[in-house]
Order: sequence, then structure tokens, then C-alpha cells
Amino acid sequence: MSSTYPDSSTLETLISAAVAAPSMHNTQPWRFRLAEEPLTVEIHAAPEQGLPREDPQGRGLHIAAGAALFNLRVAVTHLGWKPVTRLLPDPHDPGLLASVRIAQQASARALHAAELYEAIWRRHSSRFPFTGEVVPGSVMNDLVEAAQLEGAKMTVPAPRETERLLRITAEAEHRNHFDPYRSAESRRWASRDEAADTGIPSAALGPQDAFEQLPMRDFSAQRSMERLPARPFERTPALVSLATGHDRRSDWLRAGQSLQHVLLVATTHGLRTSLLHQALEWPDLRDELRSPTAPFDHVQMLIRLGYGPEGPATPRRSPPMFLDLDGTACRGESLP
Repeated sequence: MSSTYPDSSTLETLISAAVAAPSMHNTQPWRFRLAEEPLTVEIHAAPEQGLPREDPQGRGLHIAAGAALFNLRVAVTHLGWKPVTRLLPDPHDPGLLASVRIAQQASARALHAAELYEAIWRRHSSRFPFTGEVVPGSVMNDLVEAAQLEGAKMTVPAPRETERLLRITAEAEHRNHFDPYRSAESRRWASRDEAADTGIPSAALGPQDAFEQLPMRDFSAQRSMERLPARPFERTPALVSLATGHDRRSDWLRAGQSLQHVLLVATTHGLRTSLLHQALEWPDLRDELRSPTAPFDHVQMLIRLGYGPEGPATPRRSPPMFLDLDGTACRGESLP
């Protein structure tokens, strides 16, 4: 356990852990700023990396920031310090989404097991077919607990409810396909340059479901069996939904932390995951995602999970590209 504050190398590791979190279309819509006395890492929104058509309210941006925040908390704890977290700490600065003060004395009882820190570097979305092997109930219970610890509720729907959620998602994907503005926005983030450090490279996009049962996002907006690679996906996809009792900005940040906790625990169990976000981008369809048993909850994410190929990871920009010093984003300078 360290007794001093992080040095520049350790700070770079902390930022690297934070930006390993998922974000819509791998936009990486965040900036980090270091404040001293006491040492604090601030997470700011990067609206220029937002999705005005598919995420006009910034809900997805906040969820991504919450996921980055959870990774940062895990990394701070793992490296021997105590993270003291505040959501939306400054009402006069709405772009400041969260702050993590790095306390010198770590908690005597670690909040996050070492395997979660290791999972940060291994977790990424897999948009490829899964085997259809049933996820054990004990593993599902661990995922439910992970969501609850961060203030959200994870629901494992019954087969008929899963079919309903997939139908709603398919309707959203159909709308996205025929909306010229949304489809153009998706295409913009489907990178043709494999060396690009944002967006989704073609190798990570994955095929479409040959049976059109599982509505995977078509970033090219060219859904056609003649033009897109297709493979048969699992016949009975395993879905879970993540919801909160309210739908404020703070709830979106909590949902992001819950999402990332669930994804990391899933990774430690050898599960692959991908996110079905399409229906959440249409207000009327998002309302339809609510469970009949919890009609007042606000669904924040649908997660597909199972066993199967790892698939390629999406790239991330280097930590100095995200760091803001004295109000000016660094572009390749050394960390302090």
C-alpha cells in the first residue's frame, strides 16, 4: 500500500483505467483535470465528442462518464489509496460530472477485489455470436449484486419478456436505419482507418444475425444480406436490463457505475458482453422497455451476455489526450 500521492506514471495508469470504459460508438466523451491540495481527478464532459442525434440529452454521455468513474475508483483503490467520490460537485459548472479525491489512507476493507482491476484491461464488447450456453444462476446473482451496490437494479427477464425487449430493439434499429441523420451519425463513427483511436473499427463491428433474430447495430446503415456479413447468432439470447428509480443526471452517472461494475464482474466470470442501446435512443420505445412488474423504473441499458469469442477491442486515445491542465487540454505533453 502506498503512503504517498501518485507520481506521474501512476496518474497515467489511473487515466488509462478510466478511459478503458465503454462509450456509445467509442466516442470517449470525457476530459480529465487534476486539481492539487487535495489531489483530485475531475471528470468533465467533452460535448464535441457527443452524439446530437442519437444522444441529444447526453444521457449516454453521462453513462459513459459514470463507467469511467467506476474504473477510476477501482484503480485508485487497487493502487493503495482511497477514492472519495462526488457526483456533479459544482452546480455552476454542469460540465463537471464527477470528482475523485485521492486520499492517502486506503480503506482497511477493500471495496473492489483485485480481479476487478485486472478485468478493466480485459473487458471489451463482443459483437460476435455467442454459444447459447446458459449463464449459471449464481453468476447472475453476482451481477445483480454488483448493480445494486452502485444504486441501480438489474433485472433478468423471462424468455417471453426477452422476446419483447428484442422486438422493441429491432423496431429501434429499423428506425435508425431509415433516419438519414441518425444513420449518418452512426456511419461517421464506424472507422475505416484501423489506426484511428476513436470510433468502431471495422474488425470490431461484427457480423449481422443471419436469422434477423438478434438486432445488432448496423453502423453502416446498409442492412442487407447481400452487402453485410451474416452469421447465425444464439437462438435464445441472454439479456439483462439495468434501471434506476429516477432519471436525473445523477441517476445516469450511477447507472454508468452500475453498468461498469456489472461488466467487470461478468468479465471475471468469463462472460462476453455487448450493449443493445438502440431502443434507448427513442423516448417512446425507451418507455416500452419498462418491465411490467416495475412500470415506474427508468431503463438505462440492455446488456447481452454469454459465452463466446472475445472479438477485437476498440482503440482508446492515450491519457495525455484527455488531460486538462490550467483549462487547456494537453496534446501530447507529459503528465505533471
